[in-house]
Amino acid sequence: MLLNNTNPYGNDSFSCASPSVEGYRYFGVLWGCFVTIVGTLGNLLTVLAFATDTRLRTRFNVLIVNLAFADLLYCTILQPVSVDSYLYLRWRGGATWCQMFGLLLFLSNSVSIITLCLIAVSRYLVVAHRTSRFARLLLSHQGIGVLLVSSWALGLASFGPLWPVYTFTTQVCTCSFHRTRGRPYTTVLLFFYFFFGLGFVGLFYFLIYRKVKTAAKALIKYRPSRRSSRRKQAEVEGTDGDDSGIGAGTTATHSSEISDQTLEISHSKCISQHSGTVSTISPGVQQATCNAVKEVSSVIKPSPKIPVPAPAQAPTSSSNSGEDNEFKRVTRMCFTVFLCFIGCFAPFLLLNILDKKNKAPQVVHMFCANLTWLNSCINPLLYAAMNRQFSQAYKDLLSRAFCPLARLWRKQRG
Repeated sequence: MLLNNTNPYGNDSFSCASPSVEGYRYFGVLWGCFVTIVGTLGNLLTVLAFATDTRLRTRFNVLIVNLAFADLLYCTILQPVSVDSYLYLRWRGGATWCQMFGLLLFLSNSVSIITLCLIAVSRYLVVAHRTSRFARLLLSHQGIGVLLVSSWALGLASFGPLWPVYTFTTQVCTCSFHRTRGRPYTTVLLFFYFFFGLGFVGLFYFLIYRKVKTAAKALIKYRPSRRSSRRKQAEVEGTDGDDSGIGAGTTATHSSEISDQTLEISHSKCISQHSGTVSTISPGVQQATCNAVKEVSSVIKPSPKIPVPAPAQAPTSSSNSGEDNEFKRVTRMCFTVFLCFIGCFAPFLLLNILDKKNKAPQVVHMFCANLTWLNSCINPLLYAAMNRQFSQAYKDLLSRAFCPLARLWRKQRG
């Protein structure tokens, strides 16, 4: 953060007025009001949707709600204060409230980064190590609760010691820590959270992408067409393509093919019996198939055990594909939230690194700081656009809220 107490309009250390930002401040006020309204309503809807919709009450969505609380802290409490500072081009809250503002600002940002890390790790554990003891412990109700409390405790423990150096920074017209008086502790903190922490998140999303890609290749490699399966079964059972069971030919050519239903059978059996027909697939192909099934199931199945479908039921490959697509959509949404966080903070961080001598115009610093405001209000918009359950829950809550107003409006007009 930058600190420049040189004020062309006087020696007031709580003033950020200068000719270069006289007109820009109105843009900052409008932008801040937009963030306050959209961020407060959007994050409040996220919390209410989780509380009222039983479909959203999952352990993973608890992390989403924790992120919403961190954004609510900023949008509801801190952002209106920033709007006031931009409107008057000075801090009007006094030194103590300035210190409190700086602490809450970095607490909100640190909890957001920690939560993004937890979301990425949880997504990876679901893909790669769902059945491990560590994953079960970490993703249990008690484990998630400990992680949530730890995220706020770690953020407070990290930025609490900076209380004496929080001050008003005229370059961005807000309260932050002093750029030089807090060194080297502030440098270590910024590197740990914004570079190491966000890099950690990016690494886990890369591992998720590689795991899903490997599983998709395994599925394509070992899943034959349904036509081949039906023809093979007809030869064994002597029927006209009855797909109630899983059959196999006796030749080497037929033994290399596996039906779609084989992928739905439990890992321990891999090849099972249906309608009195026993699979005669060669051991080498069976082993390769088991490996493919295990690889694919770790991505597309929600639980470690996979039920054996009844002979009279239709294949469940479409439902598995739906689960796979849903997992990808949720992971894509979380990755987009991560990218938006980086996009909002990257210009501000780069400017502070490159402009060590404070030569950049003040309006440039203020504009880059204003981009960071967007991070606190954009997440609910992403949930509505990329998650069907959250989108539907938002619509239900809004319809409940506006129905009384609509009835009142109709009565007045009638």
